[in-house]
Amino acid sequence: VQLQASGGGLVQAGGSLRLSCTASGSILSINDMGWHRQAPGKQRELVASISSSGSANYGDSVKGRFTISRDNAKKTVYLQLNSLKPEDTANYYCNAVVLTITPWRTSSYWGRGTQVTVSS
Repeated sequence: VQLQASGGGLVQAGGSLRLSCTASGSILSINDMGWHRQAPGKQRELVASISSSGSANYGDSVKGRFTISRDNAKKTVYLQLNSLKPEDTANYYCNAVVLTITPWRTSSYWGRGTQVTVSS
């Protein structure tokens, strides 16, 4: 299973970005999908997660500014980032809990990350 993230970049404070992450491979189904971020010198933190039924959960620092969504048919999770702040600067990683066909098991997978930089 591979997770390919895209959409990061450089944006001014107050601006917006949209991140995408698509899963591929021997996938039977995908349970939770989500985004975490890690800034230099800091621990990785949850940004948002979404269940297969669409129930979303957000980190306190992004509530009201970021929106997570997913397209199950496309095996893709999105993160809309609005009202960006310099403190949102980080490498954003997507992850997914996937039931694979071969081997038959449920595992958590991570993408390589996409950099978001917000200038003041």
